[in-house]
Amino acid sequence: MPQHKFGRFNFPTSRALVMGILNATPDSFSDGGQFAALDYAITHAEQMIRDGADILDIGGESSRPGAPPVPLEEELRRVLPLIFALRDCGQAISVDTYKPEVMREAVLAGVDMINDINGFRAPGAIEAVKDSDCALCVMHMLNNPTTMQAQPEYNDVVREVTAFLAERIAVLTAAGIDKERLWIDPGFGFGKTVEHNYALLKAGRQMVAELGVPLLAGLSRKSMIGAVTGKPVEQRLAGSIGGALAAVAHGAQIVRVHDVAETVDALKVWQAAH
Repeated sequence: MPQHKFGRFNFPTSRALVMGILNATPDSFSDGGQFAALDYAITHAEQMIRDGADILDIGGESSRPGAPPVPLEEELRRVLPLIFALRDCGQAISVDTYKPEVMREAVLAGVDMINDINGFRAPGAIEAVKDSDCALCVMHMLNNPTTMQAQPEYNDVVREVTAFLAERIAVLTAAGIDKERLWIDPGFGFGKTVEHNYALLKAGRQMVAELGVPLLAGLSRKSMIGAVTGKPVEQRLAGSIGGALAAVAHGAQIVRVHDVAETVDALKVWQAAH
């Protein structure tokens, strides 16, 4: 059976994987930092594992629109204790960071994926991950979290995002990184209008076919859900599940979600009927 190599793990390609979001941030747009304290974060992680998460994605810096950057030492203080607490939990561990120093420490601590909203463009980022065996997720973002939603414009969003991802894949493989380690993320909400987001969602299989790399989709509770449903963040569960199923139908192999139990159940039914 074909498999995705994912750090310490080999995941089947026959079903979509669920990545549970674990924010160790006091200012996350969605859960408001309620899991910022280590004990709460670990408890939440354990619940997501019971709920069926294949991967836990630990983030120590909010990347919501307008979010200010977090100093390096503060991000390390938030993230490293969680990695050490959870790395032997039996599930894969991902770290959501664009800072090479955090990547380096996370790799040393034994994580299975580095999930970089900046596409490994920071000086030293490629060097930090090159010699590890962890999976690498390359995301597209227009500008940075502070400015990305200020009137984003594209001539052809699918073509331009695909071209960016192709360029990053070429740079990473030229540095000696095995293409089998790579994942792509079109970056829903990261410098895109609602129309841009749905065009990219519908183009998932086209991007995977063109780039030859599996797709990770993160649209849980985002404004693209709210724009269609008219619901505020705390009422976007059903819309987010619909988005996750749509992403898988359009070729995503990982869906990054807040609501693990509900998404896992929905995917089981979808898979049974597929």
